Amino acid sequence: QVHLVESGGGLVQAGGSLRLSCAASGSSASIMSRAWYRQAPGKQRELVATITSGGSTNYADSVKGRFSISRDSPKNTVYLQMNSLKPEDTALYYCNARDPYIGAYWGQGTQVTVSS
Repeated sequence: QVHLVESGGGLVQAGGSLRLSCAASGSSASIMSRAWYRQAPGKQRELVATITSGGSTNYADSVKGRFSISRDSPKNTVYLQMNSLKPEDTALYYCNARDPYIGAYWGQGTQVTVSS
């Protein structure tokens, strides 16, 4: 079983920055692909960024150039550095870990609110 816990959310002004963290427990977490999703009120959950066990990254068009996903494998921790934040980035951000055999796991979310 893999357990994910997000942290680092908060309130920030437009143009500011935040760094989200997602700590994972369980030995299988090290070989899992990791991702950040977000869900704003009244909207469906959106994939924000992914990072594979090999370090390959992908980003949603809406955040490309502003957000950066990284991982610290010894700590089984994934980060999302968010720069140049916009009010439309306001959402509940979820951490995800998945493997085609082991399955997928979700954190419970951390709130990011960007004021204008």
